[in-house]
Amino acid sequence: MTRFARPAALALLALPLLAGCGGRGSVLTQRPQAPCPRVALIAEAVDLTRYRQGARPDLAAMEVDARMTGFGARCDYAPRDAGLDVTVQVELTAERGPAATGTTFDLPYVVGVTDESEGRVLNSGTDTLRVSFNGSERRTLARGEEMLVRIPGDVRRAAEKVVLIGFQLTPEQLAANRRRGVR
Repeated sequence: MTRFARPAALALLALPLLAGCGGRGSVLTQRPQAPCPRVALIAEAVDLTRYRQGARPDLAAMEVDARMTGFGARCDYAPRDAGLDVTVQVELTAERGPAATGTTFDLPYVVGVTDESEGRVLNSGTDTLRVSFNGSERRTLARGEEMLVRIPGDVRRAAEKVVLIGFQLTPEQLAANRRRGVR
């Protein structure tokens, strides 16, 4: 074989091997894993304690005490190269207090996208997690529904943003959390 024929023959021998690489679902044709922005809980907003309306905030007046214990998050490319889609799901524990008159509580929370370099919130949305206690149950675990957060624009720049999660608190609840500190 000439020195030009040998590489051509090797290429022909490799064709059957390469035939398995094409087509649907092939590793060579799939997009790489989407990058993810940093996702975190807001330290001052992971606790929500609700008291009976008009009562002094003490243990006897507590209706529910909830704490965000974590979250699930996954990232994917938004359709039509519109940026990143971040799906988050909140996890929490809740305790029913002595002043509770019901077994179901709606706990509002917020998910925000921030730009740390500029120190500002770019977008935010709220949702409510419904917590239910069975019978005389005092403590429960709950997981929220998945919430989709789209970060528009260039994927690399979108991945540099930060997604923050916390309870939607009244000014009084936030002040109490700041006084108490992180538990």
